[in-house]
Amino acid sequence: MADEKTAPLLTPTQDDDGAPFWAYAARGELRVQTCADPDCGEPRFPPRPCCPHCHSFDSTWQKTNGRGRIWSYVVPHPPLLPAYAAQAPYNAIIVELADAPRIRLVGNLVTSADAPLDSVAPDRIRIGARVQAVFTDVDGTTVPRWVLERP
Repeated sequence: MADEKTAPLLTPTQDDDGAPFWAYAARGELRVQTCADPDCGEPRFPPRPCCPHCHSFDSTWQKTNGRGRIWSYVVPHPPLLPAYAAQAPYNAIIVELADAPRIRLVGNLVTSADAPLDSVAPDRIRIGARVQAVFTDVDGTTVPRWVLERP
């Protein structure tokens, strides 16, 4: 069993519906699944086969501008998993996308793409703060993280 310093961080479970999200993330693009029915066009997340609004099975992946605002956040005390103890206190934030306000993504607020999870002090996190998506590799998966637009 790995110790706290070598235990891996959590990585997302990837399925067929969400595979395009991760493929675009690997290219540095934040895209969301969007209904392709011309009478609907609603974005949806998490990805799924059928539009919950019109029930169409047609979809596309719409590029976003990667901007949003912090909708909510938590700073776990103590860390819930041993692999995260060395990076405590870290945060988990929920970001409401600026160009798709119904879409909220979970991630971490950091000072730069490859910065450690504890790189932003908890007292600097504010509901409503504007953020921008950045991308980093976590154990072979490119994940979005978030940086403040005004550090």
